[in-house]
Amino acid sequence: MKWLLRVFSGIHAFMALLFACAALMLIAVSARIGWSAFAQGLDRAAAEVIIEAVGLLAAAVVALQVAQTITEEEVVRDAHIGAPTRVRRFLSRFMVVIVVALAVEGLVATFRAHDDPAQLLYAGGMVCSVGLLLAGWGLFVHLNRSAEELEPEQMAEAKREDRKLEP
Repeated sequence: MKWLLRVFSGIHAFMALLFACAALMLIAVSARIGWSAFAQGLDRAAAEVIIEAVGLLAAAVVALQVAQTITEEEVVRDAHIGAPTRVRRFLSRFMVVIVVALAVEGLVATFRAHDDPAQLLYAGGMVCSVGLLLAGWGLFVHLNRSAEELEPEQMAEAKREDRKLEP
């Protein structure tokens, strides 16, 4: 059974590598788009292109954070998510990335809506979705905290696993 867990760790490591490669490619594309906008002159059209590049950078951050989370949780710590503490910590790391990415996308959509007022509905939807995600996440953390208090040994184990990440 241990060999199967090692196979899963290897698969997770490969997936994290693919996410990291995707992040690097998005960074390169964003830099290229930003540089071409700068080279064509700094005007309103360039600003919109740069805002699009920022959206790509936000997607790169998401990919890189997912890669880091997978690496730390599934490869380095070899943690199996089952305890309330593990679930909260894993989901919190993931939710931070998603909320920030959606907030940036909402900001980008708001800037795009200056030229096309029909895009305001999309921008408003993005901003509202960020608010709903934050509220749901807050409720989850609040409810999960009481479950963690029932299992203090799981919190201690999670803290011991954190030491694997220290330099």
